[in-house]
Amino acid sequence: MTDPQLPPPPGAVPPVPPAPSFPQESVAGAVPPPPPAYASAPVAPYAPAGGYGQPAAPAAPPGAYQVPVGGYAAPAGTYTAPETTPKRSGALGLLALGLSILAAVIVPIIGGVSAFEVGRRLPQGISGSTSDLGFLSPARDQVLWTELSFWAGTLLGIAAIVLGIIAIRKKQGRGAGIAALIVAVLGAVVFFVAVFTAFAVGGAAGYATFTT
Repeated sequence: MTDPQLPPPPGAVPPVPPAPSFPQESVAGAVPPPPPAYASAPVAPYAPAGGYGQPAAPAAPPGAYQVPVGGYAAPAGTYTAPETTPKRSGALGLLALGLSILAAVIVPIIGGVSAFEVGRRLPQGISGSTSDLGFLSPARDQVLWTELSFWAGTLLGIAAIVLGIIAIRKKQGRGAGIAALIVAVLGAVVFFVAVFTAFAVGGAAGYATFTT
């Protein structure tokens, strides 16, 4: 017989009696306890990053160099390609150049021929009385042609100068417009030189014929 105050010897631990089981009796009117509720997060539909059917781009590691959104802005002062503008027609400058050539070449020729005939028909020239224009009657038609050529050259020269200035301002045949201005200004000098020279030569030819 062992002392109850001493610990039991090894291997002599009494077995633990099983827990008493009670029969489950259903009580009328008793509500069974509800099952435990588990909070579940709603599952979102699958949407791959970058659009359907495209794999998501791998994320850059921390500290890696990233390109800014929208690309790089061009620094100020850098060279940019000039905008292409439609080339303007140079017809206006060519028209001004054509009018100036008429005023500086064709008109002086017509005026020179008429002045030569005036000098030849009036061998004494205009040394007579200028108050009476009856001395011009022998060369009346030639004088009229000389006068018409003068006014025609004047109008053509003015038109060439105006169109040349417009062509230069609007850049429609700028080179031809500049040339038209120069030729039109020189045309007035050419006309007077051609007319007076032809008149002098015609007068000398008429005087030689008159004296013989």
